[in-house]
Parts: sequence; structure tokens; C-alpha cells
Amino acid sequence: MRQHTVQTPYMVGDVHFYSTELDGGLALFDTGPPTPEGETALLANVDLKRLKYLFITHCHVDHYGLANFILQNSDAEVFIPRKDAIKFKRHAERMGRMGELLGGYGFGGDFTVQLRESFERNKLFPAIPERFSIVEESAVLSGLGISYLACPGHSQSDLVYLVGDAAVTGDVLLRNIFQAPLLDINLDDFSKRFKNYEAYCSSLLNLMQLRGRRIMPGHRQYVPGVDEAILFYVATLLERVVQLSPFRGLDIHKIIEQIFKGRLTDPFFIYLKVSEIVFMLDFLENPALLKASLEQLGLFDAVRVRFESVAQKGENNDRPAF
Repeated sequence: MRQHTVQTPYMVGDVHFYSTELDGGLALFDTGPPTPEGETALLANVDLKRLKYLFITHCHVDHYGLANFILQNSDAEVFIPRKDAIKFKRHAERMGRMGELLGGYGFGGDFTVQLRESFERNKLFPAIPERFSIVEESAVLSGLGISYLACPGHSQSDLVYLVGDAAVTGDVLLRNIFQAPLLDINLDDFSKRFKNYEAYCSSLLNLMQLRGRRIMPGHRQYVPGVDEAILFYVATLLERVVQLSPFRGLDIHKIIEQIFKGRLTDPFFIYLKVSEIVFMLDFLENPALLKASLEQLGLFDAVRVRFESVAQKGENNDRPAF
């Protein structure tokens, strides 16, 4: 498995994509961003004439943005997660429901319009791949010796691909990065929000299967190990929950105002912080869920003192008004 790196214009900085030779031919995992630099890096590192397969970890712009470029310049078959196919098919409905969701947190219609404009301005929604297959519905992967784990949390669609001793993890496991658990509508029924916190706690148990494998992350050059990445994430969560706790009874838009004092103005960055706050409030509602996952992983003792202190303070605060 070869790692290829390209700079992006996004706040995440560098992003990695990976290539490897399989019995069925050359395979690529993720693409890099839809920029001239991305195209140059792709062409310099991957022989598109030989490319047979493209597997996407999740359809965020820096990970799938060159899918159509690849389709136009190769005969490769593209595979995307099932939840991303739903996002593509029902994009307008999803955006409308997102507006309703944000409205419930105290954000007016003007903010929703500005957020959509920010998405478009930053080109966060590249064109839908012209043709694709859905990972969960295909027999191709098993025939190539590839398996996958569904590890939602950062997004609903996150997949980890297992190839030999390597695990291509996208944004699931990153070194010293707190992955923004993005606020979204539940794509199974479109009637309520996706519970990132519950999904993440379940995904942690899947990540046990990655112990001893070579982690191929979407960002940062390497991940020392599964346990280290999880413990960093949990430690950061606990640290930020302490900062949030005094404002817990406020509407989320008021929490943003109190914490950032008007310094946060870009709608996209506000959306990221709203996502994070909702995740943390869900944790405060049910810290036992994360505790149970960490105990099954054998990691809870490493954070026990801090975890119990934060959870106890959360219990002593008033419940949120949402």
C-alpha cells in the first residue's frame, strides 16, 4: 500500500490517498481534492490507464473530489458507501431538513441560506460521480480480498477498508485531531437527526479489529496505533466538555455567542462548532455509553479519573433545554 499526499485549500491541510496492486489490478483508495494540485498529484502517482478500482472511504470533498476526473480518464469502477449514495440522490431534501434542524437550535433562515452559500463557495459538494457501485451491495470487494468496517461518527458513511495488514481509515482515525462529528439528518428515515455520539460509541468497538494493522489515515502522516488515537479523542472531548458545561442550559446559538464572543462569523465554521456542541451535549446526557465502549476496549482506566470528574459535573448541571 503506497501513500500519496497532496495539499488542499481546506482547513484540514494535507490529505492522503492510497494505491495498491491487487490480483484484479491496480486499486486506489480515495482521490484527493478536485483542484489542479490534486489532479497533478493523482497523475504523478497513479497510472490511470491501468487503474481498475476506486474505493471511497466517505464522500467529503477532499476524499472523493476527483472521482469524475478518474472516470473521465480511466476505465476504473468507482465504489462509494451506501449512505453517500442516499446523500447524492436526496441532496435537496437533506438540505431542507438540515435547515429545519438548525432552526430548532435557534438559527434563523438567513443563517441556513448563508451556510448553503458557504458550501457552494468552498465547493464542498463536487459533482456526483457519473457512475458508481455501492460498497455494501457489491461482491467485488470480497473477490479482491478486501473487507470493510462501517465506522460512522465523523459522518454517517465512514468506511474503513481492510487490505492485507493495512487499514485505510479515511477520517476515522487521525493523529492528534479531534474529528468534527458532523451534524446531519438521519439518512435512514430523514425524520430526525443522526446521533453521532451513539454511532461513535458503537464504532469504537469495530476499531478493536484494527489493532496490529498498519493504519493508513486520511490526514497526518501516520497513526501510532488505534488505542493512542482513541485516547487522544476522548481526552480532547473531556477537555472541551468542561468548557461547555457552564452554558449547558442555553440554546445552542446562545452557547456559540457566549463561548466565541462574536469571533466566529463564517457560517461553515459555526456549523462545525454546532456539530461539536451537539455531540458533547449527547455525551453529557449519557456518559455511560462511552464508558461502556472504553471498558470493552480496555481503555477506560487510562481516562477514569478525568472521565468520572467530568461526568459528575455534568450530572450536577441543569439539563439542556433542547
